[in-house]
Amino acid sequence: MSREITFIEGIREAIDESMQQDEEVILFGLGVDDPKRIFGSTDNLIEKYGESRVFDVPTSENAITGIGIGAAINGKKPVMVHQRLDFFLLAMDQLVNAAAKWYFMFGSKSSVPITIRLIMGRGWGQGPTHSQNLQAWFAHIPGLKVVMPATAIDAKGLMLSSIKDKNPVIFMEHRWLHNIKGNVPQTLDPIEIGKANVIRKGDDITIVAMSYMVIEAIHAAEFLQSEGISCEIIDLRTVAPIDYETVFESINKTKKTIIKR
Repeated sequence: MSREITFIEGIREAIDESMQQDEEVILFGLGVDDPKRIFGSTDNLIEKYGESRVFDVPTSENAITGIGIGAAINGKKPVMVHQRLDFFLLAMDQLVNAAAKWYFMFGSKSSVPITIRLIMGRGWGQGPTHSQNLQAWFAHIPGLKVVMPATAIDAKGLMLSSIKDKNPVIFMEHRWLHNIKGNVPQTLDPIEIGKANVIRKGDDITIVAMSYMVIEAIHAAEFLQSEGISCEIIDLRTVAPIDYETVFESINKTKKTIIKR
């Protein structure tokens, strides 16, 4: 049965279901237990699973990322939340030189199953150190998967997959998507990481987009339709890996493309 929920509710449901299914899943980050519960994405989780599995942390991005990586190496499956992508840059050494490399340094015999939620995009009154979108940087780090959902169903399905993945996943949420609603089945299987979604069929031009720009692509396609131009829209859903096969198949059909990022 399908019902309408928000993007942020999809994330919360995925974390909740994952914690129910696997006691090794833990959740921590700055603000997971504050009154707003990170835009509602951690509502009722500390009450349900206790402070040993859901807990707040000091404002020390590098340290808490290192603790999360260490926990993952030792069998936990951490979901770590950084409310601002910008401040996560303090932990790039942990991400690049530990989490991303670990699986390959140890001959695929040890992994770091950590999911790192990074919230991106500007909000009211936020300046240059609170509003950066750095997905291209993360996507160029070998060993990382970078997920960027645009819909409520993808937010839930890709979070389920991210938590199950045995290697590190960067889960990037644009704050302008948090309250967007969509139909999501009550029971949802994980959505494959690395598989794009053709959300609108067309013949004249291919629009490739990700995250919030998928919404803008839909607006553009609707306007162009009124001008007699048929757009095909591809939601990448993940930027590492990129589903080039789906993209090239569409471009071979339309012969023209626009990239929105």
